Amino acid sequence: MIWDNAFAISIIPMLLKGLWVTIQLTLLGTLIAAVLGLVAAVIRRLNIPVLSPLVSFMVIFIRGTPLLIQAYVAFFVLPIYGISFNAFTTGVVIIGINYSAYMAEVYRSGIQGVPAGQWEAATALSLPPVRTWCRVILPQAVRTVIPMLGNYLIQMFKDSAVLSAITVVELMATAQSIGTSTYRYLEPLTMAGALFLLVSYPASRLVNKMERRYAPKQ
Repeated sequence: MIWDNAFAISIIPMLLKGLWVTIQLTLLGTLIAAVLGLVAAVIRRLNIPVLSPLVSFMVIFIRGTPLLIQAYVAFFVLPIYGISFNAFTTGVVIIGINYSAYMAEVYRSGIQGVPAGQWEAATALSLPPVRTWCRVILPQAVRTVIPMLGNYLIQMFKDSAVLSAITVVELMATAQSIGTSTYRYLEPLTMAGALFLLVSYPASRLVNKMERRYAPKQ
């Protein structure tokens, strides 16, 4: 099969539309993952009876099962029990929950990295627990893990292609649809890969700069 420039140019608008869906999935999924991951990390740190072990189990369970299976269960199985959402919403929620388990571990490492003296100082000042977490611990913990969270954002951007399996019309699904309807896969798949790279490479460079900026001072 020979590359067709005219065909490649004609499918750019469709691919860009799919790219926009992928970006929306990534941003919304990252927001869910960042919030749920932080909540999970804090709950595990607090050692709350029943709740903390349950959250720990959920983190292990989510990390131990493939994103694709989780997406299939959410989209094809849960509707049997009356829990049903459209493909895009399901995709956002599932990829957000999936990555929250990984971000929870990132946050946990950041919390553990806060010097013991900071905890002791907060206790000595009789700061309420909420204020201790919000004003002392989390600002320090989150700052050190920002680069790692950025890496997960980039990984989520690429993993969003998995959601094409539940009919989310993102970039990969768009490329496959074009190939199926035109019997030409060379151009759409190559260009989809190029668009993924076009977004992920600058993002990875930005994360590298953040790593240098937020690296612990020696």
